[in-house]
Parts: sequence; C-alpha cells; structure tokens
Amino acid sequence: MEYSSNDITVATSLQPSAYACALMTTFWIYDYICSLDEEWTFLLCSRWTKIKALYIIARYVPFFIIATDLYIYFARNDSRGVCERATYLSIDEGFISLASSECFFVLRTCALWNSNRIILVAAVSTLFAIIVSSMSIWYIVISTSHSSCSYLPPANIDSTFAVTTSAVPGITGCSWGSRTIQYFMPFILLLVFQLGLFFLTSIRVIQNWRSDKGPLYAILVTHNMFYYACGLLLSVVNVLVPVLHSDSISYFLPKILQIFILAILATRMHLHLWHMDQHVDGSNIVPCIPLSDMPPTDGTV
Repeated sequence: MEYSSNDITVATSLQPSAYACALMTTFWIYDYICSLDEEWTFLLCSRWTKIKALYIIARYVPFFIIATDLYIYFARNDSRGVCERATYLSIDEGFISLASSECFFVLRTCALWNSNRIILVAAVSTLFAIIVSSMSIWYIVISTSHSSCSYLPPANIDSTFAVTTSAVPGITGCSWGSRTIQYFMPFILLLVFQLGLFFLTSIRVIQNWRSDKGPLYAILVTHNMFYYACGLLLSVVNVLVPVLHSDSISYFLPKILQIFILAILATRMHLHLWHMDQHVDGSNIVPCIPLSDMPPTDGTV
C-alpha cells in the first residue's frame, strides 16, 4: 500500500512526540523517586490543611497527565473522536496542575504583602478567570474544527486547528496543535499573570530592602523570583517554539515541560520550607513555619 506525503509527514511527526512523552514520563518518575523519602515524611507527619491538599493536587495530577499522554501517543487511535476526548482530558489535567502550582505562589506573594486580602482575592480571581477562559478557548477551537484526521501542512495550520492521526501501520498516537492566536492565548495570559506577581514581589522587596525580615522572608523572595523567572521563560518558549517549528513535538514538549517544571518547583519549595521548620533547634534562629501557618511578614515570626 502506498502512502501520501502527508501520511509520511504525520508518521515522522508523531514518533518524536512519542519519544518525548516517554522521556518526560521517565523524568517525572525519577524526580518523584529522588524525593520519595522527604515526600512521604511530609505526607505522614504534617497535619491536614488546605495547603497540604493543594500540595497533593500539584504533586500527583501530573501522574494522570502522564497516563493520558501515554494513551494519546502509544494507543492506536483511528477515530478522531477518541483522540479529541483524550485531548480534552489532557487539557483539563494540565490546567489543574498549572492552577495548583500557581496558587502556591499567589499565597506566598500575599504573605509578602502581610496577607493582604485585596491582593489575595484579586490574584485568585484573575488566575481562575485565566484558567477558565484558556480551557474554553481550546475547547471551542477543537470542537469547531472541521479539519480531517490527517496532517495539515504549515501553510494551512496558520488558519486551522489540526487534530492529526497516523495512517501508517505501526505508528500509533495522535496530536493536536495550531499556529493561530487561539492556541497561544493561554500561554500569553499566563505570562501576563506571572509578570503581575513578579512585579508585586519586586515592589515589596524594594519597599523592605533595608529592613531585616529574617530567614523566612529571604526564602520566600528567593523562591518566588526563581519560580517566576522559570515560568516566564517557559511561557515564552511555548509561544516561540511552535511558531518556528510546526511539527507535533514542538507543541507537546514545551507544554508538558512547563507543567512538570512548575509543579516540581512549587512542591519542592514547599517541602523545603516544611523540613526547615522541622529541623529548627529552638535557639536564637527565627523559625521558618509552614506556608499554611504563614503570618504577615511585617509581624513577628
């Protein structure tokens, strides 16, 4: 049986994405194993709070993302409907993971501002609006797409949202992507949101740079700045890479990398704070308390 050039292009595009999916699965499992001892010490010894529930969501939702993506790229999906349903699920899981990671640093930014309720409500409301609008945008462009389950050349991707599957035997999986503004809008909105949190943190640091706020304040500022720097960089990469390259891996790898890296940073930094609190010896060192009990930074720690 002979295959068209488009069929060959689909097959060669899906294979690197499948390899990237396997690579990211290995990366996430390796990171989890490396922190397994600290992880379970925290889960078993810490008291149950809303922050602990947020930690569990941020840490374990990526396992569901892995399962969904492995199905998308390694299961035989001849039906576009099956591919779209799996894509919807992957989108849901990805945004839940991103939202939980961002919530950690919304709370930390508010702590730097003395738990200012106005900032908290504004930041949480903005994040919620971004997540809901981003999911809605991607849902709409997928559901209204009339392209077939075949590869669309780069010239057509500019104006069409494409869901692709392979017609070549032995090449499994499906992928989706577009070079329209609708695809990039969630990353642009997230970029703007992270810039806002970055500026809030920077303003607070400038206001208090002469005063000694103790180790908790220094840790919060360091963690926040590093997280925002990584988040801004990854958001920019998610916009630029698909524009420069239109193959499947250019859509999958930057997106999944951002989700995993931000989840790792958020959970690892929370573990760091919690374990520091457990090892305080009660001397003249000001104790670093858990994020769930974090008081205003202008008050006595």
